[in-house]
Formats: sequence, structure tokens, C-alpha cells
Amino acid sequence: MKKLFLFMNVSLDGYFEGPGHDISWAGPSDFDPFSSEQDQGADAVLLGHQTYLMMERYWPTPQAKAAAPKIAQFMNKTLKVAVSHKPFRPDWDNVRVISDNVIEEVRKLKEGPGKSIAIFGSNTLCVSLMPAGLIDEFQLLVHPVVLGRGTSLFQGLPAKAELTLTDTRRFRSGHVMLIYVSKGA
Repeated sequence: MKKLFLFMNVSLDGYFEGPGHDISWAGPSDFDPFSSEQDQGADAVLLGHQTYLMMERYWPTPQAKAAAPKIAQFMNKTLKVAVSHKPFRPDWDNVRVISDNVIEEVRKLKEGPGKSIAIFGSNTLCVSLMPAGLIDEFQLLVHPVVLGRGTSLFQGLPAKAELTLTDTRRFRSGHVMLIYVSKGA
């Protein structure tokens, strides 16, 4: 079965986005999620509809290709699975839309051939998959910034979820990667 992992930027005070869905604070760091050390072998990206729309507007652009060529190449060639309450027609290559039976469809995706599946951002999607035990690993990149307000990580989770810390990585910039799995996994 494929591993499904979440990669999420988070502030020191626990927000994944600032007021007005601001994520500009989660800018460059000395962490490269596409380096060989961090390579998860992901061959699919699972995204909530809003995160998908944001990425669809950015990664195919010449600006994205110039600013982060490795990430742009990965995002543009890799299968993207967008989860939405209503079906929509994507304007990006290699996209599949799921709008019904999300839990079952994600299970099927995990059982299919291939490597691992990454969720980038998409807090609402993450919170909907957690009670079903579908997320195998939580990679939280903690930024050395305090936002004071915004949207809390895992906001909307219907019940407590216990996690076990399996690894930490500290970067010169002050960023810290925390890697968790569900308790008992």
C-alpha cells in the first residue's frame, strides 16, 4: 500500500495560514523538500480544491519555473488529485478530480500501483482523512515566526488524534521539521 504523507508549513503559534489565507510568511528556508535526502518518491499529489486552485495558478507559470525549477517540474508532471465538494473541470495537465466517496476513493488511490502520495497544505482535506486513518505520516515544517492569528493547524478535527514523534530535523535558518505518525501505527 502507498504511503500517504502530509507536508504542512506551520508557525510557532500553530497556524498554517495567516489572516486572509496568507501564506507569504512560509517563504524560502534552507529546507528543500525535493532534495535527495528528503525525497519521498511521491508520484501523486492529493490537494483540497482551494489549494489546488492556488497551485494551478502558480506552478505552470514562467515565474514558478524560474524561481523553483525542480518543484515546478515535479508539480507540472506529477499526477494531481483534487478533492472538491462539486465536480469541476481542471485547467492543468494530469489532474483527476474526486467529488464523491472521498474516503473510499483515497483508499483506492493508496491501494493502487506506484510510490507515495503527498498532501501539500489542504488542512480541510487532511482533517477529513484523519479520522479514517488514511494519513500515514505528518511532516510539519515549523517556521520561526509567530503570526498571532490565522487558521489553526488541524482546525475542524472532530476528535482528538494522538501522534507519535518519529524524527526531528533542525535547520540553520531556525526551521524545524517534526515528523509524526498516528499513535499505534
